[in-house]
Amino acid sequence: MSTHNTPFRYDTVGSFLRPEFLKQARSDFAAGKIDRAALTTVEDDAIKTLIFKQVAAGYKSVSDGEFRRSYWHLDFFWGLNGAEHAQGGGGGEQFHAWLTKPDSVQLVGKLDGHNHPFVEHFKFMAKHVPAGVVVKQTIPAPAQLLFELDRPNNQRTVNRYYDTRPEFLDDIVAAYRLVISDLYRAGLRNLQLDDCTWGTLAGALDTSVTSFRLTPAQLQATASEYSALNNRVTDGWPADLIINTHVCRGNFHSDWAGKGAYDPIARPLFTDSNYHAFYLEYDTERAGGFEPLTQVPDDKYVVLGLITSKFPQLEDRQHIIDRIHEAAQYHPLDKLCLSPQCGFASTEEGNILNESEQFAKLALVKSIAEEVWGPEGTTD
Repeated sequence: MSTHNTPFRYDTVGSFLRPEFLKQARSDFAAGKIDRAALTTVEDDAIKTLIFKQVAAGYKSVSDGEFRRSYWHLDFFWGLNGAEHAQGGGGGEQFHAWLTKPDSVQLVGKLDGHNHPFVEHFKFMAKHVPAGVVVKQTIPAPAQLLFELDRPNNQRTVNRYYDTRPEFLDDIVAAYRLVISDLYRAGLRNLQLDDCTWGTLAGALDTSVTSFRLTPAQLQATASEYSALNNRVTDGWPADLIINTHVCRGNFHSDWAGKGAYDPIARPLFTDSNYHAFYLEYDTERAGGFEPLTQVPDDKYVVLGLITSKFPQLEDRQHIIDRIHEAAQYHPLDKLCLSPQCGFASTEEGNILNESEQFAKLALVKSIAEEVWGPEGTTD
């Protein structure tokens, strides 16, 4: 394991485009043409190849590309005891132009984190990364699970097993802390909590957003509940476990779901969270300006998602450098880093670009970061 940890000056968010042979194997498994062992062998081979490609691209933290998942978040939820795959009522999630598949999660018992499959997924990664490379394990934030289970159809299943909301929240915390504890004992030292709830809340006061609207009082109450839940999960771990978060506004088939500056959520997200670093979407005007970064404590890192993962066109190099220095007016330059705004495939469908274009984006991120901060790439 590396003595450094994330974020690095140039970094990734976590998901990568699935190779066609992996997509075919997953389709064959769903159709009953191959068994779980055969699918796992294909997944293992794809992940080992991806590790090699990330390291060859010069990256110091690597993920499994989320190659064993259909979704960035739902597969983790389905791995919790007491939760199962469900079809969301009313169809899928409406993005700007696309509608996702209607998958969701429902409860079939009380939540519990014992024997989560992601622990074994991490152990596989840990066996196959070279020395000096950090394994980035991504999971959805606790607030994301709460958001999903608060949907009306899913809330009905919660009410079957929990008499009170505090009891329900306590079990979310206990389940998450058990999974994280198992991951830590397996050697994990870098955990990233992906959390689209903040991107949703950022636009909740925007009158042009019709899918999720809140009053100012409702926004404050919801943000406080989400922050408190996440903090209960992230508080009190050993100092060598780095816990970061990633915030975006939707990333499905090169489409987006929400918009809104960080201002309405800067407190409590930036000011009250236990996170070491914030990976923030900043590739379009939908994220607003850098002014809210003044709310980030000076000892915490901000990873600027200035390079889009949605489209293959490479950004203008000087424009990105100028944007980094603009952000440095609001948060110290030595506490800034660079990455794509999101992964390349938050769902197995992936964004509309190919593998070579995906790695060209990462090469641009690395090259710009080396020009701004120097070739070492580390932050400590």
